[in-house]
Amino acid sequence: MLYSLVSALLLSKGALAVGTPFGYAAGTTGGGSATAAVPSSTAELVSWLGDSTSRVILLDKTYDFTDSEGSVTAKACKPWTCSPNPQLAIDANEWCEHYEPNASMTTVTYKKAGTSAIKVASNKTLLGKGTAGAIKGKGLRIAGGSNIIIQNIRISDINAQFVWGGDAISIDGGSKIWIDHNYFKNVGRQFIVTGYGAAQSVTISDNVFDGASTYSATCNARHYWTLLFTGASDTITLARNYLYQTSGRGPKLGGTSGYSQSVHIYNNYFVDIAGHALDAGVGSKALVEGNYFNKVTEPSTSGTQGSVFAANDATTAAKCSSYIGRKCVANTLLSCGTANRQETGGVSAFKSASAVTGATVMEASLVGAYVQAHAGTGKVN
Repeated sequence: MLYSLVSALLLSKGALAVGTPFGYAAGTTGGGSATAAVPSSTAELVSWLGDSTSRVILLDKTYDFTDSEGSVTAKACKPWTCSPNPQLAIDANEWCEHYEPNASMTTVTYKKAGTSAIKVASNKTLLGKGTAGAIKGKGLRIAGGSNIIIQNIRISDINAQFVWGGDAISIDGGSKIWIDHNYFKNVGRQFIVTGYGAAQSVTISDNVFDGASTYSATCNARHYWTLLFTGASDTITLARNYLYQTSGRGPKLGGTSGYSQSVHIYNNYFVDIAGHALDAGVGSKALVEGNYFNKVTEPSTSGTQGSVFAANDATTAAKCSSYIGRKCVANTLLSCGTANRQETGGVSAFKSASAVTGATVMEASLVGAYVQAHAGTGKVN
């Protein structure tokens, strides 16, 4: 009875306050005007997320899946010999034999729940209350779903020691998806990954990607597997996010011949990245403007096959007018390596994309303060 009373009180205080999706995900409504409800258990949360009913699901506590499926002892390998605390790789689908044949083998024990994600079906809003809403030990997976909002929740602690231990959010085909004001930390693989189905009309905004980690593929207490966008025909807005203490894939785009990814990257705050941020592979096109890079070893990798247009000064920013009908906003780089990528394919690809041509991009000098004040949980609802 007490739980019901508390839930009713929470639902009466703005459970539907999700703001307005923008960028490629503009028009996304999630569960719409469905009555918000708090799942009573992890089992009910899984059921509600996966069914065919339009829902607004409110999380007011931590839903801990860590031990829900027990532990598995299995083969693994040691791809990295650096120190301290290198990640190990679970030998999923004989990955070690195929991709790291020279790595020494070992046996590890990991939590089974992390290696399979919770299915998220169409027409769902998953919304945290204050800073209380969290999913621990298991991620979320969208496979063909559409019209989905994931907002104001923490996703963390998914077999962080192990590559292939689990992703926080994966999208294998889907459209109209808004991932907003969330907090990600301590996962074995990607914070967010798309592929191989097309992830279309996706906006990833105002999130915190906390890369500080005990275990790391680069052995520097920084998470390497940040964001990977490699779907068949991705259209993604990446805006106003806070990425710090990572070492790679921030984001990594493309890499599969015949696939394409169009990503508008703006007003993000990249801080203390001991490695690279953007890594644009074959098939990808990225327009990078109005971001603030602060102590980033390599803001954008060089020599890759993607097309990147990074507006790093006023002259370069002005060139955007010929392609998207407006000037770009210059990035700011402080104590960083160079990011001299101005391939015209990285801006001309967006000439017909209203999500890009009509975007409101703030000056990079304002980004640090804005993102630190507004990104992550507890800022909405």
